Amino acid sequence: MSSRKIIHVDMDAFYASVEQRDDPALRGRPVAVGGGHRGVVAAASYEARAFGVRSAMPSVTARRRCPDLIFVKPRFEVYKAVSQQIRAIFADFTDAIEPLSLDEAYLDVSEDRLALGSARAIAERIRARIRAETGLTASAGVSYCKFIAKLASDQNKPDGLCVIPPARGAAFVAALPVGRFHGVGPKTAERMERLGIVTGADLAAWTLAELEAHFGSSGQWYYRIARGIDEREVRSNRELKSASAERTFDTDFSEAADLHRELERVAGLAWQRIARAGVIGRTVTLKVKYADFTLITRSQSFAQPVRDEATFAAAGAELLARLLPVPKGVRLLGLGLHALVREDDGPQQLGLAI
Repeated sequence: MSSRKIIHVDMDAFYASVEQRDDPALRGRPVAVGGGHRGVVAAASYEARAFGVRSAMPSVTARRRCPDLIFVKPRFEVYKAVSQQIRAIFADFTDAIEPLSLDEAYLDVSEDRLALGSARAIAERIRARIRAETGLTASAGVSYCKFIAKLASDQNKPDGLCVIPPARGAAFVAALPVGRFHGVGPKTAERMERLGIVTGADLAAWTLAELEAHFGSSGQWYYRIARGIDEREVRSNRELKSASAERTFDTDFSEAADLHRELERVAGLAWQRIARAGVIGRTVTLKVKYADFTLITRSQSFAQPVRDEATFAAAGAELLARLLPVPKGVRLLGLGLHALVREDDGPQQLGLAI
């Protein structure tokens, strides 16, 4: 594993940076892509992030935190076009490319195709070409495995580079909070903290048996990453089966107007993820969890793929309407798109464009 050379490239505030690039009046100002009266933030510029504005935040909250925030409508076709430019740059250095979304990807550069001498040099060349050809900046993490490369790409953002060689892998992970680890969500991080697990070093102190006792099958993953071990390959044909979003409410809802309002927000967040992945799908699925934790799902399939947010949200609203009035309070709503294919070429086996 230590002989592998993996780069994780992550564009800096991608959507917002494209908007600032194309409109000089937005440069240096707090910008949020998305929003609207009941919408959510799809992306925030670094100027907006300084006020605590984050992706997936309700627009009303974002406006409250940053009164001077400028909302712009997303232009997904432009983002996809830029993404294809970046993908073409990657392809000059390696064929082993695993895109995660429009703005990030793993690259296996173990074979030094251009004889640049090191993975660091390759990452520097890629970042320089992205800047020269798109006018945008990217951050990169270089390491011997995907897990650490992804952590490293976030280490010196924006416009940064971080290299973690095999000899430093375990120590690098040990010093980080577990909340930054891929596969450890906010609720799991809270659960770990209650168990005294705050850093990677804390996690590494637990045995495999102890972790499996508390976290089930995920315990093995936590055991390995705490030691800097990740043997996953960079997969050029990465299959995406679904894209969705869900929200758990602080207060249970039962009124139709409240439920439709919250579902509209969930639909907006889910569509951001769908658009980022560059996919379309034929099946819309609604997820409802009631106050007593009873969980139900309802789906609707279409003859033609769902290609826009309005159709997606309307399908979700129709599925919800069929359940009204609800027999008890609702604590969670989710909405997703399934039976996915890539928007640009249609096969079931997806290599998400970047």
